[in-house]
Amino acid sequence: MLEARLQTQQRNTQNTQETSLWSSGFGMKLETVTPFLGKYRPFVGRCCQTCTPKSWESLFHRSIMDLGFCNVILVKEENTRFRGWLVRRLCYFLWSLEQHIPPCQDAPQKIIENTGLFSWALLRFLNCVFLNVQLHKGQMKMVHKAAQAGLPLVFLSTHKSLLDGILLPFVLFSQGLGVLRVAWDPRTCSPALRALLKKLGGLFLPPEANLTLDSSEGVLARAVVHAAIEQLLVSRQPLLIFLEELPGAQVPRLSALGQTWLGLVVQAVQVGVVPDAMLVPVAITYDLVPDAPCDVYQALAPLGLWTGALAVLRSLRNWGHSPRVCVRVHLAQPFSLQEYTINARSCWGSRQTLEQLLQPIVLGQCTVVPDTEKEQDWTPATGLLLALKEEDQLLVRRLSHHVLNASVTSSAVMSTAIMATLLLFKHQKGVFLSQLLGEFSWLTEETLLRGFDVGFSGQLRCLVQHTLSLLQAHVALLHVQQGDLLVVPRLGPGLTHLARLSAELLPAFLSEAVGACAVRGLLAGRVPPEGPWELQGIELLSQNELYRQILLLLHLLPQDLLLLQPCQSSYCYCQEVLDRLIQCGLLVAEETPGSRPACDTGRQRLSAKLLWKPSGDFTDSDSDDFEEAEGRYFRLSQQSRCPDFFLFLCRLLSPLLKAFAQAATFLHQGQLPDTELGYTEQLLQFLQANAQEEGFFECADPNLAVSAIWTFRDLGVLQQTPSPAGPMLYLSPTFTSRENQEKLEQFIRQFICS
Repeated sequence: MLEARLQTQQRNTQNTQETSLWSSGFGMKLETVTPFLGKYRPFVGRCCQTCTPKSWESLFHRSIMDLGFCNVILVKEENTRFRGWLVRRLCYFLWSLEQHIPPCQDAPQKIIENTGLFSWALLRFLNCVFLNVQLHKGQMKMVHKAAQAGLPLVFLSTHKSLLDGILLPFVLFSQGLGVLRVAWDPRTCSPALRALLKKLGGLFLPPEANLTLDSSEGVLARAVVHAAIEQLLVSRQPLLIFLEELPGAQVPRLSALGQTWLGLVVQAVQVGVVPDAMLVPVAITYDLVPDAPCDVYQALAPLGLWTGALAVLRSLRNWGHSPRVCVRVHLAQPFSLQEYTINARSCWGSRQTLEQLLQPIVLGQCTVVPDTEKEQDWTPATGLLLALKEEDQLLVRRLSHHVLNASVTSSAVMSTAIMATLLLFKHQKGVFLSQLLGEFSWLTEETLLRGFDVGFSGQLRCLVQHTLSLLQAHVALLHVQQGDLLVVPRLGPGLTHLARLSAELLPAFLSEAVGACAVRGLLAGRVPPEGPWELQGIELLSQNELYRQILLLLHLLPQDLLLLQPCQSSYCYCQEVLDRLIQCGLLVAEETPGSRPACDTGRQRLSAKLLWKPSGDFTDSDSDDFEEAEGRYFRLSQQSRCPDFFLFLCRLLSPLLKAFAQAATFLHQGQLPDTELGYTEQLLQFLQANAQEEGFFECADPNLAVSAIWTFRDLGVLQQTPSPAGPMLYLSPTFTSRENQEKLEQFIRQFICS
């Protein structure tokens, strides 16, 4: 008992000291530097030049890049027409009364009146929850310019929180775009909240619309929905559609409901209800999602009036005590739906399933990767989408992927994503705060150099202090003798939470991460993974071998992660990956004896079979034929920074790849046949048990378990049959043998860097 009491006292003393460190600003004097102010910040969000070249030119001017940012929720006396001490106390209310709502002949007057009153209360609430909500003025100017064309605006957004449907309409309303009609998911709202949102202009799809095509109720419901969308587009009311599912939902990333609403817009334009519509990709990012569950294994509960009221009271009670989060709203360049429809059809080529592409190579039956694209679509088609022609269904699916790619790649990287990446993939055993400051600055600059913007700026010490205070539930601060602080990630589910945050940074380094893992797979059979970097640098890597390994990894990784543009071929992406590895200094060209020097630009005979695909790069690459590509070789660079950077890139994909490898190990232990939900629970328990033994908590994520099962189903490892209890999974005859299961696991583990 005495020992237990002493341990309890020591633990309480440590917690008290740690709490005082958080509240006192770490309790140490650090040099204040400003590494980001004055640095080049890229203007992101340009539309696709291949699919929409006219929109790319017409709605952009270089002068808008210099307009800077504004805090949407910051309302002062200067934002009203009045002055005085009373105005300073009532500025929120006066500002909401002065908001101009563009006239709309078909918009109900009650919706306009309710929105004006609701905006005042919402402004008060947002200032209690968020530190700031940043919006680029240049991006808003592009949207205003698109609205002046007299065409309806359709905003297609990512989805990070249940608050998105309230925050985004307020942001656009405050910028003079009028009342935004939001297409809500009825599963995320209680009945009482749905009634309130309908009064504010919310749209809900009737459940009868998803009935079978020959159902009379389904036909009637779909006709009503079509008429409502046509009336909305004709009246030029802006519409908001969420193309992404919420992060905690164990469903495909691309929203089936979002695809349905987009399909209604596409069909209305095709039948001539309106001549065209302007599509605006939207991205919203948070330091921390306000309504995210504390437990990563817990799904988001539907939002109701009582839960919303409790959240407001909780925010008001904690105002000034708990750190508030920052938000960044990004509006990408609008583009013409009609222009995309005309140009995108020319980019469609043949595709094959993952089983056709990868299974023969996994089993060693074939070594040549088929020259075709992967067909993988996990999002189920709803009744409204199935009512369209097959060609139009394909158009909607590829347009959805294209827009979601544009939204994700233009999202700002927040400070919590950078901090989580550093702590999880570079310093899982802890790092001194003085070193962490320098690496935070380094990773931020590397992100900016890759054309991705960040959602923060300011002094380095203040940024790191704010970020660590937001992550204090998953990070511990310890005093050391030298007067420095040791920052240590907390083991357990906290690492899973850090992995989810770090996924927001992955798109910025995805090409290099894919390339690094492909190089790891190429070297796996030649040199031991634990061997010195100099030994790995001796090996020559041919361009064809690199292309093959990159293609294999691209086929293995889910489309929900890659989000490749449908107009870009895999071979073009392979070249982009190789270029990125050369640009970042990991690969250096090596001229083999007898090969033509790389600097020789003399005339060459063109090969009949070109390496490049017609729908990708438009540079002068037509002189690069297969014979020349076979003579190109590369080595790993021997610069001192390369080993650590190579390992860092490989680790960015390690949570997913390790989860896939453990799922392959689990094939001979799992109880099959079982329902998809039941087998997911089995695999998740196996991942959690391994995490306790080996410490890989970043792999014990329900979303990774679902992704592994769906990938194995596409690969032909698992087969699925319908049943009254839901889809039943069982092991395919090919992979009932332990030998083939080990081949699958070995194929996956070649890309993992230990």
